[in-house]
Amino acid sequence: MKVAVLYSGGKDSTLAIEYCLKKGWKIEYLLSVKPSRTDCYLFHFATVEHTPQIAEILNLKHYLLRCNVADPIKEALIIRNFVKDHKVDAVVLGGVGLQLTQIKSIQDVLLPFGIEVFATHSGDDEEFLMDDMVSRGYKIFITEVAADGLNEDWLGKELTKENLQELKQKSIKYGFNYLGEGGHYNSLVVDAPFFSKRLEISKFEKVMDTKYSGYLTINETKVVEKALTL
Repeated sequence: MKVAVLYSGGKDSTLAIEYCLKKGWKIEYLLSVKPSRTDCYLFHFATVEHTPQIAEILNLKHYLLRCNVADPIKEALIIRNFVKDHKVDAVVLGGVGLQLTQIKSIQDVLLPFGIEVFATHSGDDEEFLMDDMVSRGYKIFITEVAADGLNEDWLGKELTKENLQELKQKSIKYGFNYLGEGGHYNSLVVDAPFFSKRLEISKFEKVMDTKYSGYLTINETKVVEKALTL
C-alpha cells in the first residue's frame, strides 16, 4: 500500500511513520503543514518548520505546505488540493483517534478520490503508548501547551520515565488528555529507534500567550550522529 503520513514532527505522527514502516507500506511522502497562526484546528503551530531536517534523516520525500486560515474545512482543502495531485492509497495520521475533527475533515475531502484516511493507533491504550515510546528511546520535547496545569515550565521539557507520572497526574487533575490529543500540548521528536541520526536543539525561546498557553521557537538545530550502543 502506498501512503502519505501527515507529519507534524510530534510523537504521534512519528509513531505513525514507524507503524507504516513495520507494516511494510510504501511511504510515498511525508506531508507537513506550517500555520501562520496558533488557532488552526487541524495543524500544529510550533516547530513544524523543522520537519524537513527529520525527513532527511529518515530519507523520506517531504513536502512542507503553508496555512493561513483557522477553519477545519478550509484547512482540510489544503490537504485535498495537494494529495489529489500526489495520489496515494491512504493518508495516515498519528494518535489514538480522539482528534475527531481532524480525521473527519480530511476524510470528507479525500474519500471522494478513493483515498482512505485513518489514525494508526486508533483505540489503543494511551498510557501504554506513551510509556512504550519513552522506554524504547523516543526523545520527545514539549513544544506547545494549551491547558490548565501545563505552564511555561513544561515548554522545552523532554518527556522521561521520571516525569511521565507527573504529567499523568496533572492530566487527571486538570482534565486534559494524557497524550495531548485535542491540542492540549504538542511535541517534537528529535530521536527514535528507527532514526539513523538525531536532531540536536541548541537554542530556543519560550513564548507565553497566557499563563497556561504558549509555544517554543527553536532558533538553532543541527543533525548529529547517534552514539553507538554495544
